[in-house]
Amino acid sequence: MADMDKLDRVVAEARRARDEREKGYREQALKMYPHVCGRCGREFSGKNLRELTVHHRDHNHDNNPPDGSNWELLCLYCHDNEHQRQLEAGGLNTDGQSDAATYNPFADLKSMLDSKK
Repeated sequence: MADMDKLDRVVAEARRARDEREKGYREQALKMYPHVCGRCGREFSGKNLRELTVHHRDHNHDNNPPDGSNWELLCLYCHDNEHQRQLEAGGLNTDGQSDAATYNPFADLKSMLDSKK
């Protein structure tokens, strides 16, 4: 039980740190760029501004140059789509594991055919 409490604290702290980091570059990006999705062109203001996210072009969330050159504003849907395309291009599933098949049903076909002769 103590291990679970410790794990919960570690996860909560990691999430707080991520939220703090995101707040900094999100605020900067929102000041720097128009409130428009860079993919679909949808405009954001008021309450729906929370649906506009900062996408890191190089997928490195620690690369936050002050000129914003690694950022683009994307709506939630386009942002999710961009990350899904990245996963698929890399051959990874949502867990970051390879989806490549490892079983080859025809690996011994030649030897099986030869043995029947």
